[in-house]
Amino acid sequence: MTDEPLYSEDVLEAARIQFARPVRFLMGAAQIEQLPPDDLPEVAFAGRSNVGKSSLINALVGQNHLARASNEPGRTREVNFFVLEEKLRLVDLPGYGWARASKTTVKKFQNLGRDYLRGRPSLKRAYLLIDARHGLKSVDNEPMDALDLAAVSYQIILTKADKIKPAELEKVVAESQNAIKKRPAAHPLVIATSSEKGLGIPELRAEIMMACGVTL
Repeated sequence: MTDEPLYSEDVLEAARIQFARPVRFLMGAAQIEQLPPDDLPEVAFAGRSNVGKSSLINALVGQNHLARASNEPGRTREVNFFVLEEKLRLVDLPGYGWARASKTTVKKFQNLGRDYLRGRPSLKRAYLLIDARHGLKSVDNEPMDALDLAAVSYQIILTKADKIKPAELEKVVAESQNAIKKRPAAHPLVIATSSEKGLGIPELRAEIMMACGVTL
C-alpha cells in the first residue's frame, strides 16, 4: 500500500478552476426524443430520492441554486442537463425508490433514466450516489445490474459523509468497494463526499475531468 495522494495538487487545482467557470441549466427532457444532441461529453448522477443529488451538483460548481432540490421526494421526473463552459454536461437523472408517486408514473420516469443510461454515446460515466449513513442497499442492485449489462462505466459516490463518524465512514467505504469488486462496469474507487463540508468535492471534480477527457 502507498500513502501517495490519488490526485496531484496540479490536477485538483485545474479541476477547481474548470468548475469555477460559467455553468448554466440547458434543459429538462421528459422523453428520450427530447434529449439534446450528444455533441459534448456527459457525466450523469443517479440515486435514490433524498440522496443529495442536487446538493452535490451545486457543490461541484460552487452555486447554491443551479440544481433545485425538491421538498417532496421523487419530484425530479426529467433528465436535467447543465453545461459547464460548453465543454461538458452534468446530467441529473430522475431518482429511484419513491413511495408517493403512482406506479405508472414511477415506471415512466424510471424508464426514461434507464433509456438515457443505455443509449447515450456521449455518456462517459454515471455516478451512483449512496447515502453514507445507510450504505449500499438491495434497491441499489437493480441500477448496478443495469449499468453492468449496458457496459456503462459507473462509480459509487457516498453522500452526506459528514453525518457519520470517520471510523464508520471508513467502514462504509470499505464495504462499498468490496461490494463492487466483481461488477464489470464499476470503477473501483469509492469517493466519500459532503456537499455541506466540501469533503471529496475536489477529488470528484478531478474524476469528472479525467472521465470526460477535459483539459484546461
